[in-house]
Amino acid sequence: MADPELQVVTGAAGFTGKYIAALLLAQGKMVKTLTAHPARPHPFGDRLTVAPFNFADPPALTASLEGATTLYNTYWVRFPYGDVTFEKAVENTRGLIGAAEGAGVRRVVHISIANADEHSPFPYYRAKGEVERLIAYSRLSYAIIRPTVLFGREGILINNIAWLLRRFPLFAVPGSGDYRLQPVYVGDVAELAVNAASEGGNLEVDAGGPETFTYDELVRLIAAKVGSPARIVHLPPAVALRASRLVGKMVDDALLTRDEMDGLMAGLLVAKGQPAGKTSLSRWLAENAVTLGTEYFSEIERHYR
Repeated sequence: MADPELQVVTGAAGFTGKYIAALLLAQGKMVKTLTAHPARPHPFGDRLTVAPFNFADPPALTASLEGATTLYNTYWVRFPYGDVTFEKAVENTRGLIGAAEGAGVRRVVHISIANADEHSPFPYYRAKGEVERLIAYSRLSYAIIRPTVLFGREGILINNIAWLLRRFPLFAVPGSGDYRLQPVYVGDVAELAVNAASEGGNLEVDAGGPETFTYDELVRLIAAKVGSPARIVHLPPAVALRASRLVGKMVDDALLTRDEMDGLMAGLLVAKGQPAGKTSLSRWLAENAVTLGTEYFSEIERHYR
């Protein structure tokens, strides 16, 4: 029988939200999604209901959350695009949290990022830190999950590295490539989020995977798994960023932003404490090498259009 308590997941047609929604539905929960693209197809058919974000209409946003006990928030923007900025995303999240308070939602499970800090020199991490503060000072019981860099079948970073390695004779690594990252499987993060919803008190969880790589090691591992003959070269960061922008123009997307490169090189994609994820990226790559990188995944197409 379906659980009568309604769970709301933002972005169930996206990446992390899709895995959270799938897990909740498998547990017999009633699920609703809020999305910027309510007409976009999703894999769940009539098993969940769909409503628009309605950030510009606070009463409508509150009404869309009425009856929900838990809000799983995956809403964010990877980079500014058009009139969508980090500042706007913070304000939209402020409205979402206010709507959840007004609707009587008991708990919010928020997907943040490892090393979010409202005093960070990097705009992405600074804005993420501001959102965490909004949640911590709200009237809602909360759990904040801080993943490092996500991987999974629909994940953009790992897939697009593989796509570049399959199609170009050279792959540019910014700088030395000795900065580390700790990829975590999106399904593990979804499981952490769903489990955190039933915890009694406020909770903050750093979520990294069981393996840590230097960026150079990661690129070479992906190249080996997909059988790429590309030559991996080290370029000054500014030159590597210009190269990524050139390829970005070819595919009408942003492959790598300055903010992302700076955060990566600063080691911000490594979690604090013990690994919370259990799925090995090395094993996952071996299992998915045949399809990994065979098509390009566009951030702009997925989230901005």
